[in-house]
Amino acid sequence: MMFSGKQTKPTFKSYLPPLQTDLKKSPQLPIKKLEAKLLPGEIIVNEANFVRKCIGSESQDDLWGKLVCTNFKVSFISHNSLPRKRFQCTHRLLGEHDIPLACVEQVVTVNDLKGKQKILGSNQKLKFNPTELILYCKDFRIIRFRFDEAGPESAKKVCLAIAHYSHPADPQLLFGFEYVGKRYHGSTGDRVNGVDRGGGMQTPLFDCSSDWDREIKRTGASEWRVCTINQGYFISPSLPEFFVVPVSLADQDLKQYACFFYSQRIPLWCWNHPSGSALVRMSNISDPQQQRKVEQRISSAITKSHPLRSDVFKSDLDKNLPNIQDIQAALLKLRQICVIDPFEESEEKWLSSLESSRWMEYVRTFLRHAVEVVYMLESRNVPVILLENEDRDLSCVISCLVQLMCDPHCRSLHGFQGLIQKEWVMAGHRFLDRCNHLKKNDKEESPLFLLFLDCVWQLWNQYPAAFEFTEVYLTVLGDSMWVPIFSTFLFNCPRQRAENSRDFASSKSIHLGQDQALRFPPVWDWSQQFSLKDQTLFNNPLYVGKIATCVQNGTVKTFTHRRSKKNYSSTLRGLPSALRNGSLGPNDTLARRNSLVLRLRSDLSQVREQQETPSERFIRDYFSHPVDLQGLLLPQLLPSHLSVWKLYFLRWVPEAQIPQGGPITAFHKLSVLTDEIEMLQSQLRQYKGAGSTPNNLHAEHSKMYFKVTSTPHQTPSPPEYLSSSFPFSPVGNLCRPGILGTPLSKFLNGAKIWLSTETLANETF
Repeated sequence: MMFSGKQTKPTFKSYLPPLQTDLKKSPQLPIKKLEAKLLPGEIIVNEANFVRKCIGSESQDDLWGKLVCTNFKVSFISHNSLPRKRFQCTHRLLGEHDIPLACVEQVVTVNDLKGKQKILGSNQKLKFNPTELILYCKDFRIIRFRFDEAGPESAKKVCLAIAHYSHPADPQLLFGFEYVGKRYHGSTGDRVNGVDRGGGMQTPLFDCSSDWDREIKRTGASEWRVCTINQGYFISPSLPEFFVVPVSLADQDLKQYACFFYSQRIPLWCWNHPSGSALVRMSNISDPQQQRKVEQRISSAITKSHPLRSDVFKSDLDKNLPNIQDIQAALLKLRQICVIDPFEESEEKWLSSLESSRWMEYVRTFLRHAVEVVYMLESRNVPVILLENEDRDLSCVISCLVQLMCDPHCRSLHGFQGLIQKEWVMAGHRFLDRCNHLKKNDKEESPLFLLFLDCVWQLWNQYPAAFEFTEVYLTVLGDSMWVPIFSTFLFNCPRQRAENSRDFASSKSIHLGQDQALRFPPVWDWSQQFSLKDQTLFNNPLYVGKIATCVQNGTVKTFTHRRSKKNYSSTLRGLPSALRNGSLGPNDTLARRNSLVLRLRSDLSQVREQQETPSERFIRDYFSHPVDLQGLLLPQLLPSHLSVWKLYFLRWVPEAQIPQGGPITAFHKLSVLTDEIEMLQSQLRQYKGAGSTPNNLHAEHSKMYFKVTSTPHQTPSPPEYLSSSFPFSPVGNLCRPGILGTPLSKFLNGAKIWLSTETLANETF
């Protein structure tokens, strides 16, 4: 019989899984485990599975996972994460592949089969199914996702969701409101609405009169007082409730004069030079008929505050500095050069393209103008008024740079943070508009704060031992603008923060108790973003102004590190040998326009004195002496002394990466050396009878990220994960060009803006 009841045992063994039964189930099993980590108040809006993130030059290097859009970020969760050793720092608010929606500049969808692309805005329709999504980010990243295996509808929905939620229609739709409302509502203890009021931060917020009082005493401004006439913001909507004015100006006079100034912005005291000269910022007077009278009254009051009754010097910033639109255009061109144009095609003309962007020119211009103000305060010993139409943009940059150059306190970490809080946040810089968080008005967007950080970096690069913080700190501070949680960068002025937070609390029925508004955490509470260990990356091992301890005659004492003139005179930062006496040699032919250090040929050296202006002579005399790192700092302004801030602008570019190289290798060795010195000092104190401490106590309290090993005399080699952009470039965030080149770069060649905001639905590659 052909078919018997006894079943034969199969002899064929298959090494492939059954096609019908497991094909649909096996990919779904790990997908269920891919869940986005959500913060308080964060909700998932849309998501797509089977998405490929393009991270390598070859497709086999890419990551597969789930793309999620929340009301806070774009999150990519992958099965196979990258090696942990490549990226050591952990952000407490963002994952390795997360992008805050506020950081998304443009959302570009591509269908490579039909040859179409479209820049998505809020509430727009998408007529084709996207095969690729490109996110152009404000921190210079370009992130690409492919939807080859994802469902076309889910791909379209997640793209539309990202475009919509990255364009909030109202300030209260920014994620910070939901986060603060959910996380801090109902908290008790010493925290107001759960936010540290600054006791642990040691950074003054200048939102109370006592902070201003301390600043007056610190600078010795005895002829100035704290003014309270703007409490409740009744006089000026953009000024803080507390600010400093001359003692000779009565409150009644200030109330009378306020209506004559643009936006009722009464002149603001910034800082006092040790000689008694004050730095003041002031908006223009809107009433021409009252201009002469009011200016004389203000100038007279400032003159009376000076010990020598010196006349006031007025510096018109609007006439001497580029406007906000010029600065924005320069950044867009710089971004195009750094991350959009294919490097292979632009390599030969990269430096000339960089110069044509004018970004470095503007950095020099702001530094040069700050030096001229320093000259008036330091050499001429006269008070200075910074004039600007609204006194909310250019004056923020110049006032801070002047104080950085003159006041070593501002070069400490907490001093620098207080400086920004005072001159940017409380003075009413329009962070909401200039960062374009709502993406409503591109004409109001301008990277003034980034330009300021670049100027600070130039000073830091020339005098690294004069600053307590590192360039990692400056870069993280710039990135924090795009994390819409901190009060520092969310609003145009203190009043806007107070009004919006009160309205939000009322709409959500949040009980505020004795407080008048929700308290957003300031960015200076770094524990919101980083662990204590990761925060040690902010500490500069070269800093000579920090307080250290020593043992003298068995007693522990504190002292401030200072380099002697003998040791430092031969190491003037960034100076060629010919310039150490303030002059150029015959072979120095570096070109630069409008230099404060006069360029001269050898045959003109005899008439140098007749050609020098007083400010140029002041600069030359300054560089003819050893630099005191705890005194006045003036920058070198030749093109050879000003560099591109590579860590910020080029950290995502593969061609710019230096594996196990770059400045981080020097930082690593210096950190280890500093840690070894601190450890030996600690052991010496124990030996002198200060008491025994556990061996691991030093490691826990060390200020250095890289610590000495058990064999301190053998300097360890740099860890494998170090690169020139550490700690900002995990492999998954490097900018990689697409198959057809960097998307839209050739199409938009020569455009005056980075990417057009017009809809390009009908355009093709």
